[in-house]
Amino acid sequence: MTKTRNIKLALVPIGLGNDGQNAFHAAHRIAEEVMLVGVVSIKRGQPISAGTQQARALRKRLMSLSDTNVRFKSTVIVSPTPWKDLQGVIADEEPDLLVLEWKDGMTIWGDSISKILVNPVCNTAIVRGSFSATPERTVVLARGGPFAELALQIGMSLHSKQLDVLHIALTGAATDAPFKGMKSILAQIPEANLRSITTDDAVSIILEESRQYDTIVLGTTAGKTAGGTMIGPVAEKLIAESSANLILVKTRRPMSETMLDEGAGAKAISVLVDKWFAENTFHAEEFSNLRDLLALKEKQGFTISLALPALNEEATVGKVIRTVKKTLMEKYPLLDEIVLLDSNSTDRTRQIARGLGVPVYIHQRLLPELGARSGKGEALWKSLLVTKGDIIAWIDTDIINIHPRFVYGIIGPLLLNRNIQFVKGFYRRPLKIGDKVQAGGGGRVTELTARPLLNLFYPELSGVVQPLSGEYAGRREALEKVPFASGYGVETGLLIDIFERYGLRAIAQVDLLERIHHNQELEALGKMSFAIIQTVLRKLEPRFERSIIEEVNKTMKLIKYAKGGYFLEVEEVAERERPPMITIPAYRERFHK
Repeated sequence: MTKTRNIKLALVPIGLGNDGQNAFHAAHRIAEEVMLVGVVSIKRGQPISAGTQQARALRKRLMSLSDTNVRFKSTVIVSPTPWKDLQGVIADEEPDLLVLEWKDGMTIWGDSISKILVNPVCNTAIVRGSFSATPERTVVLARGGPFAELALQIGMSLHSKQLDVLHIALTGAATDAPFKGMKSILAQIPEANLRSITTDDAVSIILEESRQYDTIVLGTTAGKTAGGTMIGPVAEKLIAESSANLILVKTRRPMSETMLDEGAGAKAISVLVDKWFAENTFHAEEFSNLRDLLALKEKQGFTISLALPALNEEATVGKVIRTVKKTLMEKYPLLDEIVLLDSNSTDRTRQIARGLGVPVYIHQRLLPELGARSGKGEALWKSLLVTKGDIIAWIDTDIINIHPRFVYGIIGPLLLNRNIQFVKGFYRRPLKIGDKVQAGGGGRVTELTARPLLNLFYPELSGVVQPLSGEYAGRREALEKVPFASGYGVETGLLIDIFERYGLRAIAQVDLLERIHHNQELEALGKMSFAIIQTVLRKLEPRFERSIIEEVNKTMKLIKYAKGGYFLEVEEVAERERPPMITIPAYRERFHK
């Protein structure tokens, strides 16, 4: 038998444990390519974010099941209404077949099979039994109904040693017109052996005949039966009494507008955020198998750059470079390059980096025609010009407990899911005060400025754990199209602009465990907060259709204390912005000739 599969892509929902395993094995035999979609069902009233750990475990299972013709959606569905969300995936991916596992009349996430079959959004196969081994003898039951052709396609795709098509004609029927079209098809398929039986008791004869086969494929009913199910009396009898593996099929009906509307039925932003948190929050451990991560990179043909912003980091920059380079360039070539963007350090930062073979750029000297500016955001913006990767990652160079996870963790989601454009890291940040360490005391500007502002004006981003973290990555094609704040506001600005341009689903976050670094003085944190507030005000201008940032004061009165008295020191903290890099001629000349 020729091993050609008429079904190109099959989509299979997978749950925890062994849920969906039989459907996966069946789809693997039926289709040229299988897409797995993880599903975590949450009880109504329960916070969706409660499913975060289950989603993480499920992504790990999905990764273990993938191979050359199996891929998976890294965004696991976590929802009290999984079927609604799954319809959105089906609309995006347009599979040839949806393969569902039968669990006593229910799906693996708890909906009734009849509910799915009332108005199927694509061709659907319901699987009962194990398909881990190639079937010996398969029978396709055909009376010429509306789903007979799909049943025959699936039966042929199983490539069993024997394939029979059993046609049942009712005694005394005036005509058997529905089967004529199927009969003409079968005449052109020599590997399918046609058998015909005439009877007045179709259910009993089918049950009797089915005992000769280990796999049975048949169409469901075209409408509801008296009992209200959508599978029909023959399928009900086979499920109840046959030990054979069963595949029940039904062809699609057109999707309605409401099925394709991503926002339909959304009750509140809090539900959206809760759902995003559960589905788009990853853990660095998920990407710790660097061999698998490298295979993902090579399969997609991406190049990846790591850019290191630095200012007087001679104490830590060497260890950061050596740790990352040894694991992620020499042992596993996940990174194609590492570059250092220096902010005119006065210590040995640049010499150390060059000594370790890393190209060094003083960002104030790049694009001199635009004028030099200080600030971390300026370094990040100009790193787009001097790197070459399709994916660009940034990590700070003051990390004391540096580990390769700070890099592979933020790259992982971008390799897993093409729809993700931007990934933020988060972690526990111990705060050292004197000789005491507070385990979760770090991130003071995050909790006192950034997150309150996002909750007020961009509540969709309120689930981002650490919007100001210095470890993040994105796709060049997205980063080159958004502006960069030149100073402390760069992280907040990027997060808002990526959200407004690509939507919440384009953002992911990764737990990087714990980050130890040098905590800044309170005065420096005040300046940082001042710059972040300016950045948010600038982003709000289109919403209010007026200039806000030009009207606010950009000088900060710092309160100083010396010799027993207080005094004021005025300092300008003006958070300026660079335009999207794609608008710069020198950049376009290099990347968009």
